[in-house]
Amino acid sequence: MDSRELEKLKMLARLSIADEELQMLQKDLGAILEYISKIREVRTDVGALLMDEHRNVFREDEGPHETGIYTKILLQEAPNHEGSYVKVKKIL
Repeated sequence: MDSRELEKLKMLARLSIADEELQMLQKDLGAILEYISKIREVRTDVGALLMDEHRNVFREDEGPHETGIYTKILLQEAPNHEGSYVKVKKIL
């Protein structure tokens, strides 16, 4: 970024910047713009991202299991339970 562009940017933004700061800002903006140009080189089109090997690997939904078949096992693992519920400390 050259000094003409920086002066124009300063005028458009209505900023008052000292000459010493302008030189530092010119270096920083140049580095930022160079980094952005590198980012723009990355391929982001959808066709490049999609591949045939990617597919839905989840199983199909099936009927739910029988109600309560795991309740006894889970309650045995809980530190405290009352009836068929896990008992916890009062929060509020």
